[in-house]
Amino acid sequence: MVKRFHPSRVLPAIKRRLNERKFLKYWDNSAKGKQEKEYLTSIKGKYKDERLFLIANGPSIKDMDLSILKNEYTMCMNRFYIYFDKIGFTPNFLVCVEDTVLDQFSNDFNELKIEHKFINWRQFKKIPNSHYLKESYTFNPFFQTDLTKPTHFGGTVTFACLQLAYYLGFKEVIIIGMDHNFKETGRAATVEVRTYEKDESHFDPNYFPKGMKWVLPDLDKSEVGYNIANDFYNEKNRKIYDATINGKCDIFEKKPFESFFL
Repeated sequence: MVKRFHPSRVLPAIKRRLNERKFLKYWDNSAKGKQEKEYLTSIKGKYKDERLFLIANGPSIKDMDLSILKNEYTMCMNRFYIYFDKIGFTPNFLVCVEDTVLDQFSNDFNELKIEHKFINWRQFKKIPNSHYLKESYTFNPFFQTDLTKPTHFGGTVTFACLQLAYYLGFKEVIIIGMDHNFKETGRAATVEVRTYEKDESHFDPNYFPKGMKWVLPDLDKSEVGYNIANDFYNEKNRKIYDATINGKCDIFEKKPFESFFL
């Protein structure tokens, strides 16, 4: 716990919270914020009792035939769009809430054609052709059931996706590609410039190219969010499965990917 509250993390966190007040005010009071909340209200429960395949970005994705998901509901994250041509279809949803990714690849996200694209509300001016999730900066992660209100991202976009999937009404979420294992080491949640020639922590060696910035994963914080999500789904008679090939996360019930198509 000492490492988690190192001054190098606490001081920027306080600064982010102070800066976030203007975004919260705009979310609450602007016409744009009202429009987004009306949209979120309109899609609540739209996919009641359906199942969703949640596609993460680990290297294990390369060992899977995702073409079988073409007629399933699918949600992907961050830069998975660079894989669309290889899988032969466009997922129904894409979620990206990390500012470092959105800042560096804003042109990609602006040009991306996808049915439902959700990004961090802080980017509404830079990436206008999207829908948005408003981040909550409370210190303790929580599961938000009303996405018209600020939502805790729990240190990982996957936690944001699980809340969105619940809000949309999905009864069953099957996670794939969540290897929960990264080559890079260092203080969690700090920004670093990529020095490796190839990205070995994601499905594509150019996912985060050399010279790009990225945020070092915080696996401990991620697991806190995963436990919260898993408990919440179970309490509401819904289910999260982990069908990742050789995934290192042990929070969710494991089930082979192929078993969902028998």
